Order: sequence, then C-alpha cells, then structure tokens
Amino acid sequence: MTARKFTVYKGLSRPLIYKGFRGKFIYWGIGAVLSGLVLGSVTMAVINMWLGTVVLIGCIVGGLVYIASRQKKGLYNKTRQKGIFIVTPSIYERPEV
Repeated sequence: MTARKFTVYKGLSRPLIYKGFRGKFIYWGIGAVLSGLVLGSVTMAVINMWLGTVVLIGCIVGGLVYIASRQKKGLYNKTRQKGIFIVTPSIYERPEV
C-alpha cells in the first residue's frame, strides 16, 4: 500500500470571501438579511402586508448597502487620524543630588 498525496490549500491565512463580502462582513450580511425577514414578517402580521414588504426590502437593502460601505474602510476598523502630530518626550532627567 502506498501513501496517497493530497495538495494543501495555501490560502488559508486570507479571509473568507462570499459574493463580495469578506470575513466578518459575511456574518453582518446574514444578520441584515435575517433581521429584515423578522422585522418584515412581524410588520406583515401586525400592521399590513404591503408595509411589511416595504420594511422587509428596506431593511435588507439598507443593511447590505451599509455593510458594503463599512467594508470599503477595511476588514479591521482602525482609526485613521489625518494631520501632523508632534509627540513630546515624557521622560525627564532627574536633577543630580
């Protein structure tokens, strides 16, 4: 019996990508779709079917557009300060005794 050889996928350190969404934004997209479905169905049951449809479409589309705009800022939210910052040293010399 000989040992079988399999190729190993080398891109494991890269984030998961699905339909243009990367990493944590996939889960945010799933949350937007599910919350849209829940809010739309509750609105359909309580108020009106047409208003529920508008709420459903609005929540899903609005959530996905918001997530896509957040994704353009990067996978990891870092505060990017614009400007020139002057840092003064906080170390002082002790006077000799």
